[in-house]
Amino acid sequence: MEREKGYEDRLLRNKTSFFQSRFIRFLGGKNLLFLLISLLLVGCIVFIFDKVSFIFYPLQVLFEVVILPGVLAIIGYYLLRPFVRLAEKSGKGKVPRGLVILILYVIVAALMTLLALIVYPFLRDQFMNLIQEFPIYFMALIENIVTYLNNSKFDELFTRFNFDYDAVLMNVTNDLVSTMKDTFANVASTLASGITGFVSTLTGILLSLVTVPFILFYLLYEGEKLPKFILRLFPPRARNEVGQVMKEMDKQVSSYILGQILVSICIGVMMTIGFLIIGLDYAFLLGILAMITSVVPYLGPAIAITPALVIAIVNSPFMLVKLIIVWTIVQLVEGKFITPNIMGKSLSVHPITIIFVLLTAGSLFGVAGVILGIPGYALFKVLVSHLFSLLKRRYNRFEQDPENKYES
Repeated sequence: MEREKGYEDRLLRNKTSFFQSRFIRFLGGKNLLFLLISLLLVGCIVFIFDKVSFIFYPLQVLFEVVILPGVLAIIGYYLLRPFVRLAEKSGKGKVPRGLVILILYVIVAALMTLLALIVYPFLRDQFMNLIQEFPIYFMALIENIVTYLNNSKFDELFTRFNFDYDAVLMNVTNDLVSTMKDTFANVASTLASGITGFVSTLTGILLSLVTVPFILFYLLYEGEKLPKFILRLFPPRARNEVGQVMKEMDKQVSSYILGQILVSICIGVMMTIGFLIIGLDYAFLLGILAMITSVVPYLGPAIAITPALVIAIVNSPFMLVKLIIVWTIVQLVEGKFITPNIMGKSLSVHPITIIFVLLTAGSLFGVAGVILGIPGYALFKVLVSHLFSLLKRRYNRFEQDPENKYES
């Protein structure tokens, strides 16, 4: 009896369970089951939320209403906060913060009024002239391409294959012009038919812009108290870690906003000076366009150079060479000196990552995604890096072998 009982015990010990089999252990064992159950729960949650999405419609409306003034107020907050801190530091706390903010408001309003009175009429005239003359530049570009093809070796090649590129270019041009006319007509008819919706949307945008100064005032006046309030919501043991995460996030957003605006201003000034030196038409307008679009890294400069290329090609091939030289010099100065010295290494994001983030955010959220994609990625990067550091510390605490520990 004892011998049979011992034999049965040995069979039970030698019998491997389902999670101890070689294939399941290769896939992760019990961790695989936990992962599958977690994915199943996540799928159920997503399915349920999709079916009851109407419950969250008020929150969606609230987000759409708050997002525009909120983003503009946050940008203004990070632009004006250094001046508020500098004024308080120089006044040694004797000057009330509210008075400092009001003085800043007056200075900003005076600068905007001065720019509107002096710069806006000149830029408006240049913009209207460019809109009127750009189709002429475009048609001249097409004619130059046709003339070049007629006088090149490609003419014989196209003739051999019975390819009438002249007709193709003219058809493409006519289709483009007709498409633009149809687009403008559709836009006009849409605006005419939906004038009520257009007026309501415009009214909502204007009301959002009106609320920006009030939101900005309270951010500047009580913005320093918000991190302390958020920290009090967490347990005392986690406050140091959460405080570090919040400081890192604040540093990332501040560095990006201030740095990107300063870099854009430098690019606009250098491009304007370069366009004036080479004698390019609409130099000031094209420089302002380069400054505005440079807020979006990599994609913005490519958009800004397009009208300048068309104007330069129509003027002369030598003008195109001079434009390429100016653009190359500006990009080299910006990439080697301006951006490293202004933004530093606080946003050390690989260019390929930036391009993918811009394309993905633009596809998901449109223009807002293109503008906010990089700072959003910077915040996400801070969260992931801190969570990974917590994971490393937890793993090192339970790992007995020193060779398998993370390097601290």
